[in-house]
Amino acid sequence: MLTAMFLAALILITVHSQETEETITYTQCTDGYEWDPVRQRCKDIDECEIVPDACKGGMKCVNHYGGYLCLPRTAQIIVNEREEAAAESTSGRNNVIRRTPADPQRAPPNPTHQIQCAAGYEQSDHNVCQDIDECATGTHNCRADQVCVNLRGSFSCQCPPGYQKRGDQCVDIDECTLPPYCHHRCVNTPGSYYCQCNAGFQLASNNHTCVDINECDANNPCAQQCYNILGSFICQCNPGFELSSDRINCEDTDECRTSSYLCQYQCVNEPGKFSCVCPEGYQVVGGRTCQDINECETTNECREDEICWNYHGGFRCYPRNPCQEPYVLTSENRCVCPVSNAICRELPYSVVYKYMSIRSDRTVPSDIFQIQATSIYPNTINTFRIKSGNENGEFYLRQTSAVSAMLVLVKSLSGPREHIVDLEMLTVNSLNYRTSSVLRLTIIVGPYAF
Repeated sequence: MLTAMFLAALILITVHSQETEETITYTQCTDGYEWDPVRQRCKDIDECEIVPDACKGGMKCVNHYGGYLCLPRTAQIIVNEREEAAAESTSGRNNVIRRTPADPQRAPPNPTHQIQCAAGYEQSDHNVCQDIDECATGTHNCRADQVCVNLRGSFSCQCPPGYQKRGDQCVDIDECTLPPYCHHRCVNTPGSYYCQCNAGFQLASNNHTCVDINECDANNPCAQQCYNILGSFICQCNPGFELSSDRINCEDTDECRTSSYLCQYQCVNEPGKFSCVCPEGYQVVGGRTCQDINECETTNECREDEICWNYHGGFRCYPRNPCQEPYVLTSENRCVCPVSNAICRELPYSVVYKYMSIRSDRTVPSDIFQIQATSIYPNTINTFRIKSGNENGEFYLRQTSAVSAMLVLVKSLSGPREHIVDLEMLTVNSLNYRTSSVLRLTIIVGPYAF
């Protein structure tokens, strides 16, 4: 059993005067004790509570009478309470001051007897022992890299926060090698450390945790649409735009370049979109298709003696009376050569004027027009032929019945172009009666394939 007891002698000091004397006794406690005004005696100071880091190297601090011990943590201590009480009761100096009753408020004169103070203490103006602050007076021997901590009757040399003692040196503590203080990255500094976060994160208010930065709310870096993700962000573009190589800005998508089938005629690229246009004589339908404008219904510019004929991409004016001498107009578009006129005996009896339009580069072979007898006579034979207008062999006339035939396009025609083809029907009977009729077909080929 470890015990320790610090005893101090009682010193009585008496001050005399010529007047009536009053004796006042006061007590000063020895080192390691302090006065308890309630119990009216000196009590032990628990240095293990008030001295920072009293014991080093994993030792435990054990308080005892007037001091403390540093012992291994496995040591067992038995305290004798009776000895403790005896130590506290005898650990003081009694000082007696006699004051005259005529002047009770006057401070007692300095005693003529000088008291003896323990090491680390000095006599005050009031003739009491007070602690010497070695840290304030500079009488300590701490190194420049250490911190002086004043104790009762002594001092302690400690390492500043963030440092640990290694021999006589104070060595920086690398907090980054200890259990993780930082969420992402730890940066050690002399006596301290600080935390850093990865890109896309920022330190929270506790300076340890990293929280995601919402780049889309803080400072939208995207040219158009921004989507925040953990630690980063993604940019997207509005319809009609595409991300540039920097993945932030948006560039216009040239839809006309990516596809040749967007528009029937011509594609015009615009910022974020495209539009289709049609040539003169057409209008856009459904945003992409070109449809012929019937100028004969919208802007008929033909004269009174003319008829308007619409074709793909335009219109033309033809005379209402196309008959040429010796033919006379008998009905709309039908001219007849009178029998009474001798010249008519060698000419077709009638000429009928017809008009049609076809698209450019039409697929061949293609049936384009049917000719048919308007009058049927018994015991007659009808034959059909192309009389003129087929010098390049673009057409073929196929007879489909005894009274009809079909005009077939066998070579593709490119417009704009106009073809006049005479289709003749010959009629004969058993009495050698012979007559003919001509259908003058004007074929207008449009400038485009639509």
